[in-house]
Amino acid sequence: MKVTKIRDVKTPNRGTAESAGIDFFVPEDFKPILLDVGNDICIPSGIKANVPTGHALIAFNKSGIALKAGLQVGACVVDEDYQGEIHLHMMATKMTRIRPGQKLVQFILLPVNYSSVEVVSEEELFENETERGTGGFGSTGD
Repeated sequence: MKVTKIRDVKTPNRGTAESAGIDFFVPEDFKPILLDVGNDICIPSGIKANVPTGHALIAFNKSGIALKAGLQVGACVVDEDYQGEIHLHMMATKMTRIRPGQKLVQFILLPVNYSSVEVVSEEELFENETERGTGGFGSTGD
């Protein structure tokens, strides 16, 4: 995946060769902020990405950031046709500080199925009944 940096920011990278996620960082020109519980922030990443055809970049929590800093990812889909700067939407579950250069979010490049949506009658919806059927939350046990 090709990227360009439009701010002073670390290049997105994988923590290890086998890491699924591509780590994104807070740009160096970001003013540190103390984010209170229940508040959110949208941080320009300084990165534009050419998402490959048939894929989307999906943001996921960094486990250490989520656990230690109490920051959770909000808006998380970067479509292949988006050509603007990627933003990092974060929500605070506890009071935390966000600072320049901080590793904040990991993105995973995933294939997308562009099947169209077709409205059919309920009788036409499923060819076969499954064992689960209409069982919802908790229907398969604890």
